[in-house]
Amino acid sequence: MKRQVIKTATLAVIMAVFSSTAAMGQQTSESIDWKKDFTSRITFNGYAQGGWSYQNPNGVKTNSYNLKRTLLWAKARITDRWSFMFMHDFSSVVQEYYTDYRLSNDKSLSVRLGQFKHSYSMENPLSPTMLELIDVYSQAVLYLAGEGPDPLNGVNYGRDMGLMVFGDLAKGALHYELALMSGQGINRKDLNNQKDFLAKLEVKPFDGFRIVGSGYLGTGCAVGKAAWNPDIQVGDNYKRNRYSVGAEYKTAAYTGSKYKEARPASVRAEWLGGQDGEVGSRGGYVTTCIPVVDALDVVASGETYDRNTKVDGWDQTNLTVGLQYWFYKKCRLQLQYTRCLCGENISSQDYDWLQAQVQVAF
Repeated sequence: MKRQVIKTATLAVIMAVFSSTAAMGQQTSESIDWKKDFTSRITFNGYAQGGWSYQNPNGVKTNSYNLKRTLLWAKARITDRWSFMFMHDFSSVVQEYYTDYRLSNDKSLSVRLGQFKHSYSMENPLSPTMLELIDVYSQAVLYLAGEGPDPLNGVNYGRDMGLMVFGDLAKGALHYELALMSGQGINRKDLNNQKDFLAKLEVKPFDGFRIVGSGYLGTGCAVGKAAWNPDIQVGDNYKRNRYSVGAEYKTAAYTGSKYKEARPASVRAEWLGGQDGEVGSRGGYVTTCIPVVDALDVVASGETYDRNTKVDGWDQTNLTVGLQYWFYKKCRLQLQYTRCLCGENISSQDYDWLQAQVQVAF
């Protein structure tokens, strides 16, 4: 099935590019450099992240190497308004396949159809290559955006199938996104007839600073059971709503290193909450990254998440400090230590978490 999806998507990209190329103007075949035109319309990108992890929750020590992500994607510019994107993670499953079409002459109105990263929260739409933590997203985002830890929603990597309209207004000072999503996640047929609604608004009052709010209203269909939400059984439809509000500030680019262009100091903070059936959850984070010398950054983060706000013992707070070194453009080495302060239902004692990772990207 995976192989067939990849072949079909690849064929669609090639056919679309050749069709648009053939239709350009009234040029004769002799006046067109077909090879140059084709290659200029398709771009390939990819990255891999792997490393080592040590932790001791409940007093049990684990020490292991890991390969977290090996992604490759192709983007085809069919016309100046129309594009197509296909992404596959070779360590898991097909991640994205969607088409964008710009309806307006400016950037005020575009439409996206397919399977893609939904826009709930500030962090979820961002690539792991851009984020500071080795574990990528904060706990609240991991659970509430459907990245994987919530067994009711399953592992969906923050992605879903649906239709979205988006654009920039007021000369880029406002950005909006409105989406009607399946709600069931990636590579999976919707298990109920309800569609989920998602809205996001981003305000940029001045360069480097943005304020972001997002909301999600939907109905989930449980694919697993969660210990902190025992009333929801597999196959049950349940209320699945979320909200988030946050802000981020980035300084002008740091030019002290020849690697990692546009590498600013940054601080990002967000508060998030959700409702799954009758169980509410909430949490937030503050993360900062500061260039110190050459290609070396200091990273620090504090985050907390309570999976069930009505029952004690389901909360966890993580405090992280670390370093990252950019050895070539988008490539980096990371080392981070996290102290995990846990409720009794998560771990019988607080524990340590030490991680190292190498990222290679192009």
